[in-house]
Amino acid sequence: MTPYLIKGPAHISFSGGRTSAYMLGQIVQAHGGSLPDDVIPIFANTGKEREETLRFVHNCASHWGVKVHWVEWRNTAEGFEEVGYNSASRKGEPFAALIAKKKIPPNWQMRFCTQYLKVEAMTAFMRSRGFEPGTYAEIIGLRHDEGMRLMKMFERNDKDGRRCVAPLAKAKITERDVLSYWTMLPFDLGLRPGEGNCDLCFLKGRGLRKEIIRSNPGVEAWWVAQEDGVNGFFDKRDSYADLADEVRRQPDFFVDLEAIEHDVECGLLCQS
Repeated sequence: MTPYLIKGPAHISFSGGRTSAYMLGQIVQAHGGSLPDDVIPIFANTGKEREETLRFVHNCASHWGVKVHWVEWRNTAEGFEEVGYNSASRKGEPFAALIAKKKIPPNWQMRFCTQYLKVEAMTAFMRSRGFEPGTYAEIIGLRHDEGMRLMKMFERNDKDGRRCVAPLAKAKITERDVLSYWTMLPFDLGLRPGEGNCDLCFLKGRGLRKEIIRSNPGVEAWWVAQEDGVNGFFDKRDSYADLADEVRRQPDFFVDLEAIEHDVECGLLCQS
């Protein structure tokens, strides 16, 4: 029996990357082109996703004729707001509001950005539909070749009582399968492997972040402002202001983004 035939209630965690998009497409196909009402695709927007990501999510929904619910974290009793492609935050507003609430940027030890902006926003949405955590399956885009992340997912299930499921892993899908799939479709994410959905995520290596700053002048401004605003750092070793300064002093030193492996599925890399 195909692992893509999902029994509800469930939410499909659509990160906006190629892997979770591939998974969504396979699930829609397995259900004959129409998802059950209680199998719900959700995209959680942090406000720092690349424009390419937002357009890709929109294109996927249009191509497969499926309703993808766009949610954003809010510091309110409801915990989220449902938005859409046109109304989605594009200036980091949800992320900035979270940093202001915490009075510190997330960092390697406290990766609360994914927990609040992704996990809790989707959980709040499901609760608004009458589903409490643990009563529904969470369909996660982890592949067969992501063994360590799969183990962490299983550990979270045992620890937190969650019901995370990885149909791609059951189907033994690898990165090669996903990339091959997208060469056959009329649209694609349009990001290089090292860029990732979150435009300048602090989990990227310093060399990669410098190259992104070099390739996209001004992209660091939001990150610098957040560090300055709470007098803190995403990474104490490398403030974004210092990285930008290094780029200005070394304008011709380039890193090959294609040669750098970085998971573009925000939420799978850093979800704790």
